[in-house]
Amino acid sequence: MARVIASACVNRLIALLSARSTSARLALAIAGLFLLAYLLLGAGLYYAVSQIFAQDLHEVIRLDSADLVEMYRESGHAGLATEISERTASPDDDNAVYELIGPGGKLLAGQFATLPADVRNGDGWTEFDERNADGVVRVVAKLQKLGDGSKLLTGRRSRNQQRFEVLVQRTSFYALLAAAGLGGLIGWITARWVAHRLESTYDITRRVGAGELALRIPEDDSDDSFDRLAKRINAMLDRIQELLDGVRHVTDHIAHDLRTPLTRLRNRLEEMRTEHVHAEQFTAELDAATAETDQLLATFSALLRLTRIEAQTAGANDPELAMQPLVLDAVELYAPIASEGGIVLDAQTVPCTLRGDADQLFQLVANLLDNALKYATRGTRVTLHLFDDGDAIYLIIGDHGAGIPAVDRERVFDRFVRLEEHRGSQGSGLGLSLVRAIAHRHGGSITLEDNSPGLRVRVRLPRAVVR
Repeated sequence: MARVIASACVNRLIALLSARSTSARLALAIAGLFLLAYLLLGAGLYYAVSQIFAQDLHEVIRLDSADLVEMYRESGHAGLATEISERTASPDDDNAVYELIGPGGKLLAGQFATLPADVRNGDGWTEFDERNADGVVRVVAKLQKLGDGSKLLTGRRSRNQQRFEVLVQRTSFYALLAAAGLGGLIGWITARWVAHRLESTYDITRRVGAGELALRIPEDDSDDSFDRLAKRINAMLDRIQELLDGVRHVTDHIAHDLRTPLTRLRNRLEEMRTEHVHAEQFTAELDAATAETDQLLATFSALLRLTRIEAQTAGANDPELAMQPLVLDAVELYAPIASEGGIVLDAQTVPCTLRGDADQLFQLVANLLDNALKYATRGTRVTLHLFDDGDAIYLIIGDHGAGIPAVDRERVFDRFVRLEEHRGSQGSGLGLSLVRAIAHRHGGSITLEDNSPGLRVRVRLPRAVVR
């Protein structure tokens, strides 16, 4: 029966080893750890009990030897030989062994007809095998040198310890089989539980791959590894859906926003081809067509630049640069436009250092100033503040124009998004998209706030780390 069980366990182990699935490997690992723990515990227990047996045996032999040595001191050599002969002839303990060895190694009294030479000539504790009708028995003994040069051997046959070892080996074998079966069962149950927990993930990811992008993996808020994995995958799916929605929106906005200038351009070219116009009118039509073309090229250039910036990541190897000169250059560039529109441009800056791309940061400031001046009303003030609060660098630009409703303040960062009241004005709807992409590329953020009235833009950028 034991061989059948062992064979079944071995066959199961071979099947697990040949399996390549994660569940099979997990079950095998758990079963192996279970068996390893059992073996370590069993070995430790066996060693501890064996040591207790050995200590008890040594203590009994030591006391028996001390008793005989005391008798030798009191009764002499003859009395000791008589006592050993009596104990050998009618032993109280069948496991007790005694032998009196003469100075020349001759066996004078006891139950042994012969002893190994190393035992007769030895001293202190020794062990040797005794062959009798019961087979081979291990003998643990102590050799004590006496005053006349003879030696006293006092020992015990370790039959009880040997019986214990055989019992432990037999019990351990069956316990090992049971532990292997139990470990395999626990491993299989655990593997099935893990596979069941992952089934929904497998199913959702398969369906998402088939096109059902709105599906998400269920979360149980247990914050275990499976729940954290579900949250990470859901966040990834949210980001994928956001990017795909962005692509769809960009396509829609391109079709909507570029259809009108392309139609105007085509109509002008058609009129120029079919109508006979004067040179001055012909030149004006060409200038208008060129302007439409330039606007289209600028839109596509901005879209391409936005895509490249979004593909970049913040790098620790970006050069350090001073932000204040960039801001002041942008203010100087837009000061005439502000003056022409009857708007006061008030800039308050302090020296700030960060890591980044100077051209991109300049475009960030320029786009924000362009928006502020475009929508501010005559006679108002556009303010710009650049400061370092010790944790980060802040650029805040505010105007007193119409502002942006709270519900639209996130939407205006999307590509080609323009509020209805601003669709008649110049622009591609990519300005704020570029600003946000540049801020994110530099590890920063941008928020739109109410300026009561008007709009206040707050850009937060990380400071350069001092090395």
